[in-house]
Amino acid sequence: MLRRLTFGLALAAAALPAHAADANAEINRAWAAGYRAGVTCSALWNGAGKSLADIERDELTHIYPEIEADVRAIKADIDDKAKRVSVTYRDDMPPRIAAWDSREGCITLPIGAMPARIDGFLNRGRAKLDDRLWPLGDQKAVAPVAGFGAIGTKRAGFGGRTSSLLIVKDGRIGFEWYQPGHGPHSAQRTFSVAKSMAATLIGHAVQRGQFDVAAPAAIAEWQSPGDPRAAITTEQLLRMASGLTSDTAGNRTDAIYMGGASVRQWTVQWPLLHQPGSRYRYANNDTLLAVQSLGAMQQKAPGRALDPAAFFDKIGMTRTFAEHDKDGDYILSSQVSTTARDLARLGLLYQNDGLWNGERLLPENWRHFVTTPGGPQPDGPFGYGAGFWLLNKSDGIPGDAFGAFGNRGQYLVVIPSRRLVIVRQGYDDAAERLDIAALVKAVVAADRAG
Repeated sequence: MLRRLTFGLALAAAALPAHAADANAEINRAWAAGYRAGVTCSALWNGAGKSLADIERDELTHIYPEIEADVRAIKADIDDKAKRVSVTYRDDMPPRIAAWDSREGCITLPIGAMPARIDGFLNRGRAKLDDRLWPLGDQKAVAPVAGFGAIGTKRAGFGGRTSSLLIVKDGRIGFEWYQPGHGPHSAQRTFSVAKSMAATLIGHAVQRGQFDVAAPAAIAEWQSPGDPRAAITTEQLLRMASGLTSDTAGNRTDAIYMGGASVRQWTVQWPLLHQPGSRYRYANNDTLLAVQSLGAMQQKAPGRALDPAAFFDKIGMTRTFAEHDKDGDYILSSQVSTTARDLARLGLLYQNDGLWNGERLLPENWRHFVTTPGGPQPDGPFGYGAGFWLLNKSDGIPGDAFGAFGNRGQYLVVIPSRRLVIVRQGYDDAAERLDIAALVKAVVAADRAG
């Protein structure tokens, strides 16, 4: 079955020009088509999937202003059978294409590429664990906590556009709420929560004896004589202290996210600006480089290639999809889709200090490592560890609270001392944002009162 979805009918009625007035408009239109294809693909088929109306309302509004008008004007051809989304944006170029892989989500092709480039990745499947006991599966997951219900009732008072709120106490779900059209198996893009997942995969490799974060990062392109970047360690990359620069603010990687560009080619090119370890600069590239370093080391061991899906399935995160580029390099700085329950499972792994069902998946000191500010710190209300944010400056919140934060209001907060895990997903924008500190403070107060 082939569906065609048109956004912004009034805009779409006017034919797009064959050539834009300037290069910025042309690349923005190409990126808009890639964004439209990739986001639609992920939202339709990762997890339980969403309706087209929900995708239009939630996923394709309040996004980057330079592309939003084009995103909503262009058309998406949706092939349900092939699990492929095509977006035509110019008459003289191939459409932008994203195709779904049942194991790892959607692959967005580069500008100008054709579908044959991704056929080899498709249809490899995931574990089916829903009938297992929580937290590996979904059975007997909920044990309501009366005091948390008031938090759910007041959720709008914390700001933003909440799509899910889940609170875990003592290992079971004490409160769970979803907006209409969403449920326990609805997956959303994590945005930068993926960075914390990347740190977790690295920790798992450390536990298995495959990786040393204190060693220089294994980036082949930096190894020529005289290249000062060869000294950058994976730990410095995880702590956003590489000293590297790039052409835009550190949280924009448009050529990869929307253009389908090669992760490796885009990230290895940037020069050193400061001594490694001397400056904090939040950067998608640092996380992507850390994951490349991990992948390079794991490839040296037969049968141990980087495989996020295998790790996620081990802890019941069977609806978490780590997406990658056309070359198979994972985009673990942002392009992961997951459910609220899967985020809670990740939080429980850290609450239990890296133990899962008696098996040690993370080193004994890994939680301490990722939650310790071991380098230069950001300005603002939150500190930074290694792939995780720290809530140690917030009044009314225990000092051991830490979290994974992502754009548009994606949050996972773990408070080991209270045996609490808090998950909040949303569709926030610049005008409506969640106050995560206020939400966590309220949950802690309710827990203490109970």
